[in-house]
Amino acid sequence: MAGSDPVGERLRAGAVIPAHPLALTASRRLDERRQVALTRYYCAAGAGGVAVGVHTTQFAIRGAGLLRPVLQLAAGAVREHEERSGRRLLKVAGVCGGTAQAVAEAALARELGYDLGLLSLAALAEASPEDLLAHCRRVGEEIPLFGFYLQPAVGGRPLDHGFWRGFLEIPVVRAIKVAPFSRYQTLDVVRAVAGSGRAGEVALYTGNDDAIVADLLSDFDDGAGGRAAFSGGLLGQWAVWTRRAVELLDAVKECRRRAGAGALELLALGQRLTDANAALFDVRHRFAGGIAGIGEVLRRQGLLATRLCLDPREDLSPGQAEEIDRVTAAHPELTDDAFVREGLDGWLR
Repeated sequence: MAGSDPVGERLRAGAVIPAHPLALTASRRLDERRQVALTRYYCAAGAGGVAVGVHTTQFAIRGAGLLRPVLQLAAGAVREHEERSGRRLLKVAGVCGGTAQAVAEAALARELGYDLGLLSLAALAEASPEDLLAHCRRVGEEIPLFGFYLQPAVGGRPLDHGFWRGFLEIPVVRAIKVAPFSRYQTLDVVRAVAGSGRAGEVALYTGNDDAIVADLLSDFDDGAGGRAAFSGGLLGQWAVWTRRAVELLDAVKECRRRAGAGALELLALGQRLTDANAALFDVRHRFAGGIAGIGEVLRRQGLLATRLCLDPREDLSPGQAEEIDRVTAAHPELTDDAFVREGLDGWLR
């Protein structure tokens, strides 16, 4: 199967997949020009794909009637890049809600040319594991699945090792984003993949923005002959400074090719990245300003006109702007401001 699945092959090769933000005008309307500019930025930075309609895009786009236009804009910009560059990117669409909603969103994503559905189970907080798996199988009839372990702090639910073993029995599962922000819960997923017999088919992607490098450098051996490792990342953190993210993943791959040479330096870089992520994601206030923090960095770079969210109550938390000032000054090697300045006019055309 592994050799007959181009999407799976690209996933397993390892890619930077930014979780795509939403561009809004000062009146909180969709800023189509800057929405497309963001996608062009990710393509130019070397990302291997984009994830649209996900948490970073704001789940509220659905109630605002923006899901289809936002998915269409990103798909169009990716297609433009592919035609010009000859480089194929992965298109991942967020899929959420109860079964009827999720099936409809998956069908829409497939209609618009998306490769995978990143399946959030947050809306099924009270469902049994059996019902969860039935839901996943039904959505998988519409589009190949990118599983998603969303951290409980932002609406996810605990999903144990047994659930993930059952999920891995669904043939259309191509990847899993592991983002519980917990080493123990991360290992539940990794152990399930290692023991499933599908580690060569299903790619693991880190969504643990607090442990990006540690995840990417780590191999797991379940003690019974099963092994698993992360291939890449699908991250809100990688929605900013994406050029540096691409360089980081390239360095991790080179480190692996060289049997771990340079691992200590990469782990030190990972600590600095976690420090920056704490400011952007507003860890001090339990991630309340996370989406606005990403938007603020993109606003400062000129990619966005505002950091506004659809919900007027969502904004930076007290002191968060100062923390962003601190980490960008302390860790300039993490930023890609010069790259953005050079390309901005072309992306905004």
